Amino acid sequence: MLKRLFLIVVLTLVAWLAWEWITFPDVEQLRGAPPKTTAFMELRREELRDAGENDALEWRWVPYGRISPNLRRAVLVAEDDGFYEHQGVDLKGMREALERDWKRKKLTHGGSTITQQLAKNLYLSPSRNPIRKIREYFIARALEKHLTKKRILEIYLNVVEMGERVYGAEAAAHHYFGKSAADLSAREAALLAGCLPNPRLMDPGKPNKHLRFRQRMILSRLRRWGSVAEQEVLTERKPEAETTTSDTASTDTSMTAPVTDTDMPQTDTAATETDTDTDTDMDTGTSADEPPSTETAPTATITSSSETSPPPPTNT
Repeated sequence: MLKRLFLIVVLTLVAWLAWEWITFPDVEQLRGAPPKTTAFMELRREELRDAGENDALEWRWVPYGRISPNLRRAVLVAEDDGFYEHQGVDLKGMREALERDWKRKKLTHGGSTITQQLAKNLYLSPSRNPIRKIREYFIARALEKHLTKKRILEIYLNVVEMGERVYGAEAAAHHYFGKSAADLSAREAALLAGCLPNPRLMDPGKPNKHLRFRQRMILSRLRRWGSVAEQEVLTERKPEAETTTSDTASTDTSMTAPVTDTDMPQTDTAATETDTDTDTDMDTGTSADEPPSTETAPTATITSSSETSPPPPTNT
């Protein structure tokens, strides 16, 4: 009897692993094309249809260079200040989150990195099921393996929920401020970044006390080290060179390579401001746009179930 039970358990486990392997998402295709939709968007559409409502969502893809440096940095300092150091999963952060959850006897802290959040948004669900967390872990590692940090951040900023029916930086900028994502000020960017933990409760269109507090906190962090956070994302590490006695090899090539991304500003006056909690606008943190992306944004900003998923951009 025990042998039969053990065999059933083993066969079930093997079948589950085989299914996970077969259905594992092909993240490598995200290198050259944006996603057509996400699991979170489809789940929201289904919820709206079940409630008898129109399932239209606001979403439009824009390349990295057309998203304000203020928003890129605000999201980094608000959501994942160790984005450059980890390989998709912050094990220390997860351990600390689990300890807090254990003390509270409640699953409230996920300890998720931006890469994990992207994995969840693209392919999974908001469920806190342990099996879902395991899948999130492996998808996050796959994203880090196949995509650059810059690409991961670009996709995240384009698909993350930023309010009721609003997804991505471009749609949020137009919905709340009547402008493009490229023109967001520091205060506006901090407001959008601040809503990310729960965008339906912390509505950027009607900011509550908690969202205003987060906005001030993010602005303070931006003044101190926002540009440094983005520099780390855009910096590539050089492999260590072998030791040689040649005079021409005397330079230490194991150091981090300089930033060459054209999105980085030559000077960042916002980083030199005094650290206060006032809502001072920091538009001086803008930078030159990078060379135009070869990706073309979807033409429609409103999607619904009566239409197919937003057409993928045409790569040139």
